[in-house]
This record gives sequence, C-alpha cells and structure tokens, in this order.
Amino acid sequence: MNLNFSQGRVIANQHELVIRLEGKNRVTLQARTDDIRLIRQPVLLTASGSGVHWSVHLDDDAQLAQLSDELGIAIEEM
Repeated sequence: MNLNFSQGRVIANQHELVIRLEGKNRVTLQARTDDIRLIRQPVLLTASGSGVHWSVHLDDDAQLAQLSDELGIAIEEM
C-alpha cells in the first residue's frame, strides 16, 4: 500500500513499513510490522524494537485506519 501524507509517503505491507519524508533533506525510516504501534490520540505511528525507535504524526484518523487495515495492527487509545 502507498499512502501519501503531508510529510511524505508511507509504503506498507504485511511484513514491513517504510516512511519517506520529503523536504530539503529526504529521510527514510524503516521498520518491521512487529515493531509498529498505531496510536489514535495523537494520530501517531511509532516504531520501537530491534534497535529502532522513531515516531511520525499522521494527518488524520482515516490514514491511521488504512494502515491498521493493511498491517493488521489494532489502533491503541492513549
């Protein structure tokens, strides 16, 4: 799946997730889906584990729901 958001693009499948942040200095973040958490408030995508630790704010709940469906990961309420 490809998902565009205000900071760049998310590329996801059942096994891994890649985020390409656009801007002056392009940044690519990658993580296994086992290391991903989806958090509703704030609308946040986080990766933690296997030497990875980062987070990215998404634009809205719809994007979070799309990722949840694609990755099979439940959205957490904070």
